[in-house]
Amino acid sequence: MTRSRADNPENAPTPLIAEYYSQRAAAGLIITEGSQVSKQGVGYINTPGIHSQAQVEGWKQVTRAVHEKNGHIFCQLWHCGRISHPDFHGGELPVAPSAINPKVQSFTQEVSRIPWTPRAPDRGRDS
Repeated sequence: MTRSRADNPENAPTPLIAEYYSQRAAAGLIITEGSQVSKQGVGYINTPGIHSQAQVEGWKQVTRAVHEKNGHIFCQLWHCGRISHPDFHGGELPVAPSAINPKVQSFTQEVSRIPWTPRAPDRGRDS
C-alpha cells in the first residue's frame, strides 16, 4: 500500500505525509505505507524510501508528528522486485528473486507499461 505523495527527487517523506499520519495517530498502531529499502526496490511513482539520509530525516519528521499525538508508528519495508519497471532504474532491468515476468501493468511517470522480465540478483553487483 502507498499514498504516492513522496513527490520529490529524493522520494523522501514530506510535511504532507507527516500530517496524514499524525491525523491517524489515535488509531493505535499505524503501519506506514511501503517504503523501499534500496534504489532497486522502487516500483511505483512517488513512493517514499528509507535508504537515504533525506528519507530517514523525512520519516523522523513523520514519527515525531505521530508521537506528539501519543500515537505509535511502524515503518512497512518493501522491495517491489519484478513488479518494477526499467523506467525506475535508469533503463536497467529491475531485480527480483527470479527472472519471471509478472505480466501485469507497471505505472511509471510517463505511462502505464507492461513490465519487463526482471533479472535475478548478481551477488557481486547487488550486494
